Amino acid sequence: MDWVGTVVRFVVSALVLMLVGLIVPGFGTLGFWQALLAAVVIAALGWVVESVFGKNISPYGRGIVGFLVSAAVIWAAQFFVPEMSVSLIGALIAAFAVGVIDMFVPTTIR
Repeated sequence: MDWVGTVVRFVVSALVLMLVGLIVPGFGTLGFWQALLAAVVIAALGWVVESVFGKNISPYGRGIVGFLVSAAVIWAAQFFVPEMSVSLIGALIAAFAVGVIDMFVPTTIR
């Protein structure tokens, strides 16, 4: 993927996080730059999880394990992004919402 595609992917991810912040209880709203930083942190944490545990457990993996790992990655991102606050329930709902939004607006090339 070229650098323009990567930038577009992170911008779309940031917009999705901003939308999720507006509709999901327990997930604080983020400004654009905070959401962009959160998208980068979530991608980095997802990469680390995938590197350590393999492709099947990644946030983009299928099934309940991928869903739970995605929620854990979203929850853990709050410790790296200033002013981001996510409850455990908020992380679960956000992982579901991001999964649904990703069905219609994919942020990766399949």
